[in-house]
Amino acid sequence: MAAVLSGQTYDVLIRNGRVIDGSNSPWRQADVGIRGDRIVAVGRLPAATAREVIDAAGRYVVPGFIDAHSHASPALTQSRTAPAEALLRQGITAVLINPDGGGPTDLGAQRRALEAAQPGVNVVQMIGHNAVRQAVLGSADRDPTPEELERMRALVRRGFEEGAFGLSAGPFYTPGAFSKTAEHVALARVAAEFDGFYTSHIRDEADYNVGVVAAVEEVIHVAREARLPGIVTHIKVLGPRVWGLSAEIIRRIDAARAAGVEVFADQYPYEASSTGLTAALVPPWALEGGVGKLQARLANPEMRARIRREMIDNLARRAGAANIMIRSHRADPSLEGRRLDAIARERLVEPVDAALALIGAGGASIVSFNMDERDLKAFMAQPWTMTSSDGELVALGEGVPHPRSYGPYPRKLRRYVLEEKVLPLEQAIHSMTGLPAAVFRVQDRGAIRPGAFADVVVFDLATIRDRATYEQPHQYAEGVSHVFVNGRAALASGNLTPVRAGRVLVRARP
Repeated sequence: MAAVLSGQTYDVLIRNGRVIDGSNSPWRQADVGIRGDRIVAVGRLPAATAREVIDAAGRYVVPGFIDAHSHASPALTQSRTAPAEALLRQGITAVLINPDGGGPTDLGAQRRALEAAQPGVNVVQMIGHNAVRQAVLGSADRDPTPEELERMRALVRRGFEEGAFGLSAGPFYTPGAFSKTAEHVALARVAAEFDGFYTSHIRDEADYNVGVVAAVEEVIHVAREARLPGIVTHIKVLGPRVWGLSAEIIRRIDAARAAGVEVFADQYPYEASSTGLTAALVPPWALEGGVGKLQARLANPEMRARIRREMIDNLARRAGAANIMIRSHRADPSLEGRRLDAIARERLVEPVDAALALIGAGGASIVSFNMDERDLKAFMAQPWTMTSSDGELVALGEGVPHPRSYGPYPRKLRRYVLEEKVLPLEQAIHSMTGLPAAVFRVQDRGAIRPGAFADVVVFDLATIRDRATYEQPHQYAEGVSHVFVNGRAALASGNLTPVRAGRVLVRARP
């Protein structure tokens, strides 16, 4: 094809780059021709001309990165953050939204809000199990009746009809924590009708209840019974009590795949997670009925004592108060960036009582330092592990977000490909591009080939790096020089352009 098109004219011609096409094949020297929103030629194009020519000599040309787990959706509807600069500077050109079972049940309204804001990146919608359960059952700790389950199935079906690519679940969180596996299978079967997938923030990433190994088995069970891909999202083993269990989880997933079950995982390359202080420490039973019911239970001395005892155990699961950092707290922003143990010492109280006070004042988001890098590396090396951020899209300088909002993709390339050599470059790029495109059924993305959409990234492997830290997270990544979204330059020579060419993607009909 390149020989036929070598003398043609393109809108954009990227010359002399080391092309990694997203398929896990070795890089090759090639030119890339873009016309409109598509790649139309890849190969030696010496006689070609173009309106814009980029000399990528010494740099890599790869498909745009697909974030398998993103909390960017609220910010993508706001004018200040819709350009998505923090994402583009990492090379991210598409995000999967409504993870962990969250998001709205009205995906049509969400799509319209996103399209009106003209996001800088492509968006892939999911329908959330927790949102569906909340709409039908509220925060009740019980099974749905047959009629209620059918209403839930109808909401999931409507979600797919309105554009969902997959079903997301978060049985770690309420109200999903009150659901049983059979409920997930029933809803996942609806997703399977649309050639969708099931992705889950699993029921237990530590030893809160069923244990992390059994929680991974639940995803395998849902995938097997519903006959669709199952994804263990932001895979990890959380806390010292379960460190080392990555080997057993890998064995279970490999065995399931050998038996014909489509099981995958995604992962962010950090040793700290982030969630709500309430979700991390308060037992689910105490959250039944919502915040008002929790406050009433905390006002009851006997119930408060029981909640407090269980919270002490949950603090230990997360490696203690010294390993919990307050990320955001509306009632007292001065606490942001501080550790829970230091707050407790300052207030002359036990850490659990400091946590209870923060929860009583409206709750807080936290960064929790709870992983062992050996487990992180073990999961990362697997051929079925995709890359994700689990990050938010925040305005520069706003709050103290987890650094994964600014740097996971460059971090993986710098630290784990170049420095630690956990996996080769081509596999890392595949985990960010071709693999998620295939797993999530995102057609004609995640590839450098004629006919694919022109989501293209040019980066310098010598300079690519994350700069965001836990203490100073608001720092853009470096090393990505050009990003094209649907054939239009969103980042040019390292500078953000005014172009916002993202789309809310349409799922192909099975």
